Amino acid sequence: MPEQVLPSENEIRRLVPSPGSAAWELAGDARLLVGAGYALLLQVSHPTVGAGVSEHSDFTADPWGRLVRTLDYAYAMTYGGPRLAGEIGRRVWEMHKRIRGVKPDGTRYHALEPEAYAWVHATLVEAIVSGHRRFGRRLRPDEVEELYADWRRSGRVVGVPEGELPESWAGFREYFDRMVRERLERTAAVQDVLATLTAPSAPPLPLLSESAWRMARLPAAHVSALATIGLLPPLLRERFGVGWSRGQERELRALSALSRAATPVLPPQLRNTGPGYLRLRRKALARGDVASAPPDSLASAA
Repeated sequence: MPEQVLPSENEIRRLVPSPGSAAWELAGDARLLVGAGYALLLQVSHPTVGAGVSEHSDFTADPWGRLVRTLDYAYAMTYGGPRLAGEIGRRVWEMHKRIRGVKPDGTRYHALEPEAYAWVHATLVEAIVSGHRRFGRRLRPDEVEELYADWRRSGRVVGVPEGELPESWAGFREYFDRMVRERLERTAAVQDVLATLTAPSAPPLPLLSESAWRMARLPAAHVSALATIGLLPPLLRERFGVGWSRGQERELRALSALSRAATPVLPPQLRNTGPGYLRLRRKALARGDVASAPPDSLASAA
């Protein structure tokens, strides 16, 4: 893919979301984090993405790092403004240029294959909409359409080719369903993510003691797995070999109802965690910590 796929500085100003836009208002809701595993499973079930994660990522040793770097990417694109979004877009593009190899079926892959590269960006807006449907606000059709338009434009900042993603939300739904039917599979990375859901390691929080994590681990893993598997399309549950019972569906509905009921009293800091998150991560972003980056590529991506 040619270098000119990255937009100019003037173009970036028109592509990134602005305060008050649908992406700005909807992408940072803290309740969406419960379904973070859903977006990750969608990503790594693409054969190219799955192979790249298995061969070039330290996900199994550092699953929380993968989540943090993905939040860096998503929040920088949404809340970082043209300068930070453009810089992160360039870093992500440069880092993915070096990710290539051979898939288990013997075919070669490259992380910048247009379909795979666009799919990673697409899974995040799918996770935002599905997360709100289950756990957050009831979105009007026009809000979803505006959110998708914002997200599609921001994809250009990281080099998602023009025309790779459909122009409308209705077109996106057809695209998403086709990808589920025809392209996604149970990769080795899918197996790793599913294993991590059931036995998560402790997040790197300075105030979280080992004893506190032992108490929190099982309920946290249960809620995370319930949300992640519950959001998956039934076809993918079957393909991934994960069961889903009526009891689990009832439990997820109860959790969803409780989460949505909290909307009127949700503090502003939890309604939109994006700007505050970027303030906390400004030093890491300045040194080149970007989504999905292998440890040895962070310095060179800065």
